[in-house]
Amino acid sequence: MEKCQWRPADGNLFYMRGFATAWTDPIVQQAVGQLPWGHITVLLDKLDNQVDRDWYAAAAAEHGWSRNVLLNMIMNRTQERTGAAPSNFVQRLVGQDSELAQQVAKDPYNFEFLGLSGEVAERDLELALTSRIAETLRELGPGFSFVGRQVHFDVDGDDFYIDMLFFHMDQNRYVVIELKTGKFQPEYAGKLNFYVALVDDMLRREHHNETIGILVCGTKNDRSVRYSLGRSTSPMAVAAYTYDKLPASEQQALPNESHLVAALEWAEPDEGQAEPT
Repeated sequence: MEKCQWRPADGNLFYMRGFATAWTDPIVQQAVGQLPWGHITVLLDKLDNQVDRDWYAAAAAEHGWSRNVLLNMIMNRTQERTGAAPSNFVQRLVGQDSELAQQVAKDPYNFEFLGLSGEVAERDLELALTSRIAETLRELGPGFSFVGRQVHFDVDGDDFYIDMLFFHMDQNRYVVIELKTGKFQPEYAGKLNFYVALVDDMLRREHHNETIGILVCGTKNDRSVRYSLGRSTSPMAVAAYTYDKLPASEQQALPNESHLVAALEWAEPDEGQAEPT
């Protein structure tokens, strides 16, 4: 019986040319070499800048993103938002620890998956994030583990409640998140500073890195934020959030679900055929 030979379709030839042009160095030395062919077609389709392609390829390889997760991360502009929140990490943390902590704080956070619109109460936002914790953890980023909401602390008879408490497995630290649906106010930084100090004193163990805090608010004035953080003794960042959908003009530019599925399916070799190497 004649051996079946895999012959790429015209579309796959197009991607192969693009692949060869985009990654000219030996593929085994690059993160993209660890990704399936379907992931590579997404990188070529959705990104024109090679730096961006390499960033998403490295993130997908490191965190084991599926093709759909990779596509979602690109469409949500994850790279642009990662590490963008104003903070005092450089002043409050040592060396590489400050760089690692900065990568935890996005700006803005995209809570579109909650399906909310208009102004909502802080407790409603908190409940929505908790009820869809899987999507919340994905938006926060790799490494986050949920500890609890409205975490109670008793300080000599005084009761305090932290909105949301997480533990970052990769960075081995607690992350305190406080939610404010309005515009940032300087007094919010003082409250978060207190909560971070509280967690550091009552929960942190010797082998843990320093606790950090992230205040997530509706809007912010970055200059006011920096003045507030400059005097804070705890490592903190302040980020905005949005749960509005993309503008109509941008939505129209995106392919719909059926188009994406069709495009990704034909990019996969048929059953019994080998993928190109």
